[in-house]
Amino acid sequence: MRLYLQQVRAIIGKDILIELRTRESSTAMLVFAAMSIMLFNFALRLRVDSFRPLVPGVLWVILVFAGTLGLGRSMTNEQINQCIDGLLLAPCDRSVIFVGKAVSNALFMLVISLVVLPIMAILFDETLLQWGVLLIVFLGVVGYAGAGTLIATMAASTRAREIFLPILLFPLAVPLVVAAVIVTAGYLDRLPFNDFGSWLGVVVAFAIIFWTAGVLLFDFIVES
Repeated sequence: MRLYLQQVRAIIGKDILIELRTRESSTAMLVFAAMSIMLFNFALRLRVDSFRPLVPGVLWVILVFAGTLGLGRSMTNEQINQCIDGLLLAPCDRSVIFVGKAVSNALFMLVISLVVLPIMAILFDETLLQWGVLLIVFLGVVGYAGAGTLIATMAASTRAREIFLPILLFPLAVPLVVAAVIVTAGYLDRLPFNDFGSWLGVVVAFAIIFWTAGVLLFDFIVES
């Protein structure tokens, strides 16, 4: 287990180092998220009197779309530069690659989330910086990163990878997004936990299912 974690940490370190040098994914995600917030703010202000009912949905749409940009770049870069061949030849379990890439993607999405939340809190005048919202953002991002890394691996070997990733990923992510929106709204509206607690279980179950599927199926996917 110790060796496994060391190998995972090596892959995470590689991805972070590459991102610090190039800043391709983080810059694209950050710019997209910032522009989306501005567009939603100006567009909705013309039609609605109160933003409060719309904030959870807007938040998760932005996180999902911004996260998809990073996910697409994550595996595409490995495929284009043929780095994936070197990773597959490394003397380690193939699941290490999936876990390392998924954790890296989750970290990048969480960093973007920490930028998105304060901006939305200011522009939409909503108390997004509270423990309940931070918890559901963390769990939702982790689940989406696991599913996205698995699907991005499948799409990376195709010519139309930019098209296949959202086409395959978005339908799978519907249960996660719906549950995350409901839980976020529950925390923001200060509802009793029993009113939305079961939806939090859906988010956790989604993360467990796709991270487990990634660990078990990654070897088969990269060889196919």
